[in-house]
Amino acid sequence: MELLQLKYFQITAKYENVTKAAGELFISQPALSKMIRNLETELGAKLFDREGKHIVLNAYGKKFLKRVDQAMYALEQGLTEVKDMKQVKIEIITLYIAVGSMLLPNIVRQFRERYPHIRFNLTQHQAQIRKGMAYDFAITSEIIEGSEQIVLLEEEILLGVPVSHPLSTFSTVALKDLEHEKFISLTTGNALRRTTDRFFAHLSYDPDIVFESDDPATVRGLIQSGLGISFIPSVLWNKVLTEDIRLIPISEPLCMRTIYLSWSAGKPFTDTEKSFFEFIIQLFRDISSSPEQRIAKGD
Repeated sequence: MELLQLKYFQITAKYENVTKAAGELFISQPALSKMIRNLETELGAKLFDREGKHIVLNAYGKKFLKRVDQAMYALEQGLTEVKDMKQVKIEIITLYIAVGSMLLPNIVRQFRERYPHIRFNLTQHQAQIRKGMAYDFAITSEIIEGSEQIVLLEEEILLGVPVSHPLSTFSTVALKDLEHEKFISLTTGNALRRTTDRFFAHLSYDPDIVFESDDPATVRGLIQSGLGISFIPSVLWNKVLTEDIRLIPISEPLCMRTIYLSWSAGKPFTDTEKSFFEFIIQLFRDISSSPEQRIAKGD
């Protein structure tokens, strides 16, 4: 059974007249009649009854026409959808994310659920930005020269210690009292490392860093293993911690960091970029007001 046979049958059924149907299809009457006979032979049933000089759909023909109409409509819809897809303009958002990398899967998934034609070009390497790589948005804890920005989050930095560590019983700690502790840290190229290094600027000692890693998950794993203590962002790292790590507020100095959303100064937003801008702002509002964060703040 061929698609052309079905189309010819559909037009013949429309007119119940071979002459009119052949005229619309621009074929000869004998050719159309042969096509219908071949279709009936394949089906094993007559589709038309002859009444004098006219043909009319019989019960088999009416039943079959109903399914042919459905099939032809579905095919037309498929053709339309493919043509529409070809006409959709694929837009790309270039996102530099220096902090909060654990949010990336949710950012991409949730935004593309709303805008499936959007593609992301992602980078987490500051060196590329310093070399002049263009970006649409950046999520950072540092202001980028030549950019505009808004504050997404003010985040307290806590001390993460193994539950087996003597410090785990403390309600607060001061950095000046941690001179003899072993620290686990991110590598010097990391934005959080640059932030935490500044906490020691006015202290009489430099932290004894015994392990460095460029992977936050590795840092957390080393704390769990009891190999040292480290700094933990209270909001963005909250959902990736385990019961093996105790979080302790730092009483002195004040240990905070600011998370910014940045974009190139003076650059007008496209409609898609405006939607992404609003999406990120709402995402961080939701994170800041989550039940876990209200509990952590004592609300």
